[in-house]
Amino acid sequence: MTDAYLARIGKLIRDARQHRGWTQSQLADALGTSQSAVNRIERGNQNISLDMIARIGEALDSEIVSLGYAGPMHLRVVGGRRLSGSIDVKTSKNACVALLCATLLNAGRTTLRRVARIEEVYRILEVLGSIGVKARWINDGNDLEIVPPAELDLAAMDTEAARRTRSVIMFLGPLLHRMDHFKIPYAGGCDLGTRTVQPHMTALRHFGLEVTATDGTYHAQVDRSVAPTRAIVLTERGDTVTENALLAAARHDGVTVIRNASSNYMVQDLCFFLEELGVKVEGIGTTTLTVHGVATIDRDVDYAPSEDPVEAMSLLAAAVVTESELTIRRVPIEFMEIELAVLEEMGLDHERSPEYPADNGRTRLLDLTVRPSKLRAPIDKIHPMPFPGLNIDNVPFFAAIAASAQGQTLIHDWVYDNRAIYLTDLNRLGADVKLLDPHRVLVEGPTRWRSAEMMCPPALRPAVVVLLAMMAAEGTSVLRNVYVINRGYEDLAERLNSIGAQIEIFRDI
Repeated sequence: MTDAYLARIGKLIRDARQHRGWTQSQLADALGTSQSAVNRIERGNQNISLDMIARIGEALDSEIVSLGYAGPMHLRVVGGRRLSGSIDVKTSKNACVALLCATLLNAGRTTLRRVARIEEVYRILEVLGSIGVKARWINDGNDLEIVPPAELDLAAMDTEAARRTRSVIMFLGPLLHRMDHFKIPYAGGCDLGTRTVQPHMTALRHFGLEVTATDGTYHAQVDRSVAPTRAIVLTERGDTVTENALLAAARHDGVTVIRNASSNYMVQDLCFFLEELGVKVEGIGTTTLTVHGVATIDRDVDYAPSEDPVEAMSLLAAAVVTESELTIRRVPIEFMEIELAVLEEMGLDHERSPEYPADNGRTRLLDLTVRPSKLRAPIDKIHPMPFPGLNIDNVPFFAAIAASAQGQTLIHDWVYDNRAIYLTDLNRLGADVKLLDPHRVLVEGPTRWRSAEMMCPPALRPAVVVLLAMMAAEGTSVLRNVYVINRGYEDLAERLNSIGAQIEIFRDI
């Protein structure tokens, strides 16, 4: 077979395995081969016989040969339908990927509950599996069990998977405690313009890490004589920067103070998890974290990450733009209070249940019922701020909401270079979105949504915003190549269908 066909077959096998909810190790066990062999097959780096393809198909309950090449996934949306009933918010994508990176700190077994079954998680699991970490889905695929090896094999890293996720940058913090020299590929993820990794390097330099970047790879070297001698002041209050500093501080045998730290939801979940590992963290929920690290971590731990406030905002926006009454259960309210305060000023009719704790015992949840509302544009502009301000990832949803409101709304997405530009894709669906500069748009409402066929924006949140607008538009719309949505949402189309949407998944023949 040619290399191109091997790569196609490998991708198809990977898709079928992930659809089954198996890890590479589980497929290897079913075939009586090694995880590394499965990894080579899926990467197109190993010749494969028809007999082996048939065995894989039988193991995965998928007729791989007859299916052919799995092309990009598309969505066909019949809009203009009202949503109803109730829907649960899934666990946080951003917390789950941080916790997966944090398992590299622990020599013991880690069990994570209700892990988000999304492409971003799959990519990190592929990377972890390729370097020797054993991971398997348990309890009907709801939970994840992770056991690291005594020694990591970084030379075998699945670089293709690593390049498709920005989260791999969070390997730096744990790995600097495990080896003096290592390398990881450049971080990928959404196309949101230039996003410098310099704040990561500045923070981790306090732990002796020096990084040079050549040929698409970060080359890391650790000087063991270097340790923090004063507080680490982060040059940006970023989530992943804070998480990387926490991961490095967790196994520094001493006290590390991190200032200008993010206190966002995924950072808090990581802090709660580190405490389960025996690391004391003071100041959780504030911008100053004091970490009492331990040199060695070897514990069997069981942790349940909290729910995703950005998914909760997505579902709230779906109800608003479709003029529906919908109950959204398990909303992490402390990370949506500003958003709801703004929406109240815009005229949102909603009701909140009493609060109750998340499965981690720390995060506050409630159930939120949203009703059809006559919204008016807010007096002030919509702009993000670090927690406890309006969440950066929730800003795009206000574009669809503002398009449903009476009047003009100014949205200032100052964090990312390109994301505001993608919001103008709503114009294809009947909205009036004027781009003022790369960071600001002016939205005029209300909108008479109309159906359209279009390519999915290459950024996660704007892509979902386009999907929500299609749900509001009378007629049939098509959203092509929705991989970016699958990076951050688990079975989104099916779950929206469960509350009244009509979305069909299809592929090109």
